[in-house]
Amino acid sequence: MTPAGEGRVVAELGRPETPEETAARVAESRRRRRANQSTKNLVLSLVASLGIVLFLVVVVVRQTPTPPPVDYQSTAADASLSLGTDVQAPIVPPTWTANRADLTASGGVREWYIGFLTDTDAFIALVQGFDTNPTWLDDLLRGASGGVPVEIAGVEWSLYDRRGVDAVGSRQYALVTEAAESTIVLYGTASEDEFAILATAIAADLPAGNDDEDETAP
Repeated sequence: MTPAGEGRVVAELGRPETPEETAARVAESRRRRRANQSTKNLVLSLVASLGIVLFLVVVVVRQTPTPPPVDYQSTAADASLSLGTDVQAPIVPPTWTANRADLTASGGVREWYIGFLTDTDAFIALVQGFDTNPTWLDDLLRGASGGVPVEIAGVEWSLYDRRGVDAVGSRQYALVTEAAESTIVLYGTASEDEFAILATAIAADLPAGNDDEDETAP
């Protein structure tokens, strides 16, 4: 037994601890316990934080569903009644959707607009302007000039290819044609083939797109 009044015998020392050594040992033991507890608390905090982040991600994703497609055919019927003339509402592939369709007026120009999303997630806008002027087209296409004439499904279009040009936004590729009472503009980021699909659908409703039928009619 350790004599009364003496510290416990420490094997490493081969003698009883002094009061200073006992105090140092106790302090070190407490420090280690605090360090272990701090590490444990840090791990628990990280796990809790990751759980909160995961929960928020799941909640946000679930609460931001894809907006439903716009019924542009119905909106086009209302716009036609309002204008007293037909607006374009082409039949597009079933894998395409419309995310906007509306009739607006600015600067004396009435403008019918449909925004299409293709099955490749590309974008094409159809804009039909009534009582248009050169300024309207210049503003719409952000200063495009030097259109190249092309024919699609019997309709003559002016093609503006500015892919890779800065400051044109979504007006990277555009087709413009004149109808009897309006100017029709297609612009967007879609491929040339997708533009051709939409232009062909529009041609079916234009006089130029029905020339062959008129010539063979009795």
